[in-house]
Amino acid sequence: MRGHTSIWFFSGILLLCYGLLITATGLWELVHPPAVEPVLWQLHAPIWWGGMMTAGGLFYTIRFRSHH
Repeated sequence: MRGHTSIWFFSGILLLCYGLLITATGLWELVHPPAVEPVLWQLHAPIWWGGMMTAGGLFYTIRFRSHH
C-alpha cells in the first residue's frame, strides 16, 4: 500500500491541532481567570482535555504517518 496515506493520519493531525488550541486556551484562562468563574472551574478541564487530545493526536500522527 505504498503511496497511500491513512485517514487516521489526518484524524491525528486534526486532534493534534484542536488539542493544542484547547490547551492554549486553558492555560490562558489559568493566567487570566474570568470575572465570574463557571461551576467546577477549579478543575481546569480545558488543560486536561486539550492535553489528552494532543497526546491522542500525536499518537495517531506518528503511528499512521507514511513511510516513503
